[in-house]
Order: sequence, then structure tokens, then C-alpha cells
Amino acid sequence: MSFEEIEKALAAYADPEKRVVLPRFFKTGKGEYGEGDRFLGVVVPNIRRVARQCQDAPFAVVEQLLGSPWHECRLCGLLILVERFKKADERCRETIYDLYCSNTQWINNWDLVDLSVSYIVGEYLLDKPRTQLYVWAQSHSLWERRMAIVATHAFVRRSDFTDACALSERLLLSQHDLMQKAVGWTLREVGKRKKEVLTAFLDCHAAIMPRTMLRYSIEHFPASERKYYMDQRKKAKSEENGRRI
Repeated sequence: MSFEEIEKALAAYADPEKRVVLPRFFKTGKGEYGEGDRFLGVVVPNIRRVARQCQDAPFAVVEQLLGSPWHECRLCGLLILVERFKKADERCRETIYDLYCSNTQWINNWDLVDLSVSYIVGEYLLDKPRTQLYVWAQSHSLWERRMAIVATHAFVRRSDFTDACALSERLLLSQHDLMQKAVGWTLREVGKRKKEVLTAFLDCHAAIMPRTMLRYSIEHFPASERKYYMDQRKKAKSEENGRRI
């Protein structure tokens, strides 16, 4: 299928109400993280439906989708790559990985990152050096930094926690709430698989973690343990404020 045919297939699912709601949900106003993004008004299940139908589209067409001003077209392109990656041989996987990494400027909202990066970048790097993630972790781009940590979910799903913890440590003092949530979410996934790895991380860092990040990471702990770690943070903040007086 051509780019125009895929865009038309997506537009057929457009909902006028969603076209109004989605720009607000994804913070597209002036100065917000999704400033200027445009929406057709198509929900994710329908985007997935089109992506499955068009998963054999040429890579040149997928790259056109990634560069589209329409959010749903970009997501469709990413979901096509996810579908293709599942069935691809190693050579094709490398092509998909390279295509993804060369188009990160268009992967510019949290859903675009979260629905694609661990299933492409994370899966590709399972048996390879993970240098790209550490490069992204230092990026000025919020979305590349989010890619760095969310990609590690592919490793965490296989009980490989080293990079998830290392990148969480590097991103520990992130100021943006979307990064705090992403790091906290990643740590929570680590804890669901091996709690002692998470508690060891928290014992070292809970006192200085942003509140949102900490709350996300301990979400599944018993109330008494959640209180313990929140109190560690509260105590450290109190001591810091005392030193400033």
C-alpha cells in the first residue's frame, strides 16, 4: 500500500470527538510537551488494525508515515515496524533498528515511544552492545531519554536488570514528570520480577529520588514498605532544608 492509501485507511476510522479530545490529552498546546502535534482522531486499536493490514508496506512508505504531521500516521508506521520485527530475520531486524534510530525526531510523544521502543530497539539489543541507550540517556531530547529507559523493558522481561538499574541511576534526578514516571515504571517492573534488586536500588537512592519516581517504583509494595521508603525521602528533604536555613 502507498502512504496515501494508509493515511486514507486511518482517516476512515476518525472520530470527531476524539479529534478534539486527543490534542488535549497529549498536551499539544503552546509550551506543552506535544506542542503543535496534529490528530485525525483515531484510537489505538484501530491504528493497530490498519498496521496489521499494511505490515508489508515498503520501508520507504513506512518512513513517510514516520515523517507525517499526523500523530496516528506516525504511530501506524511504528506499529508496522513492530509487526515486521516479530517475523524478521536478523538482516531485516537490523534494517528496522537502523530505520528506527534514524527517525527518532518523529517519535515525539510518550505513546509513540512506549508502544515501540522495547519491541524494536530493546529486542534488537538483547545480544548486542547497548551503547545507543547510554547515548540517548544523555540527549537533550526528552523522547530519546525516555527511549533509553523504556527500551530496557525488553531486558527486564528476561530478568536482565543491569541496564535498567544503570540507566535509572543516570536518569535519577530527571526534572520532567514524564521521565520520572518512566524511570519509576521501569524500576517497578524490575521489582515485580526480583524484589531484592529493586530494594537494593532504593536503599541507595530513595532519599534523593523525585517523589513521582519513587511512588511509581514502590507502587506494588505493602503499605508499610511504601511508608518506609517515602519516610527516607522525607527525612532527607528535611535535613536538606535544615542545612539551607
